[in-house]
Amino acid sequence: MMEFKKNIIKCDDAPEAVGTYSQGVVHGGVYYFSGQIGIEPKSGFVAEGILDQIKQILANIDALLASQNLKRENIIKTTVFLTDLGNFGSINEEYKLYFEKPYPARSCVEVSALPKDALVEIEVIAATNNA
Repeated sequence: MMEFKKNIIKCDDAPEAVGTYSQGVVHGGVYYFSGQIGIEPKSGFVAEGILDQIKQILANIDALLASQNLKRENIIKTTVFLTDLGNFGSINEEYKLYFEKPYPARSCVEVSALPKDALVEIEVIAATNNA
């Protein structure tokens, strides 16, 4: 029987996992990154306010991508978790600054709570052209 192989992503410029999971996994040219909350990687401080959290999350995603020699253009899908869908407009405004058209696919759901009392969490899936 052939052993299933997965490559674990480890990036010092993004926050460590706050639970029993990896920062990401690569399989078959597809990069599955765990959800990011607004944690500053070196201090562990969670940014205050929705806009600051979104900006820190996107910086963390940039660091994860860079660790794998990927760019924002490689992102094919995002999932956004919000504790208040009233902040949906803030997500859209930051997306316009972060992504260029054509935008990746996206899901957005409201949740009752997130780790460390974060207001938002974003996970991304990226791929290379040979995936």
